[in-house]
Amino acid sequence: MCIENYTRCYQTAIGLLARREHSRLELINKIRRKPFSDDVDLASLCDALEASNYLSNERFAEMFVRSRVSRGQGKIKISYELRQRGIDDALIASALLEEGTDWLVLAKEQREKRFGVKKPKDYKERARQSRFLAGRGFSSEIIYLLFS
Repeated sequence: MCIENYTRCYQTAIGLLARREHSRLELINKIRRKPFSDDVDLASLCDALEASNYLSNERFAEMFVRSRVSRGQGKIKISYELRQRGIDDALIASALLEEGTDWLVLAKEQREKRFGVKKPKDYKERARQSRFLAGRGFSSEIIYLLFS
């Protein structure tokens, strides 16, 4: 392993983390694309960043959940996206619980923002609104409760 390449990878990682939080998997994937990262052990690089508290999957998950809730996304979609970024299920559950979002209220706000306050009268419109909410990541249980 070349010390110069390790240093360049470390500086790249610090630069990426200075802009926003990243999960460990995201950071490894971004650094792996760099031409100077071929002979660098990225796992040990990430271990060093975690030891220095520059990199934290917990902090990333909390930030990610807050960001997605503010965009009006549901629990299912948020969980899926976190899994795609290498966050384990226990950490996802913890971050979602810590956020303390009332998913029914959030779904209601999103439905009213898109379709207005009046509830749909016919089945076709209700199905359309349900598909919209499902696409935002709300569970069928939340959608059912919203229309009942």
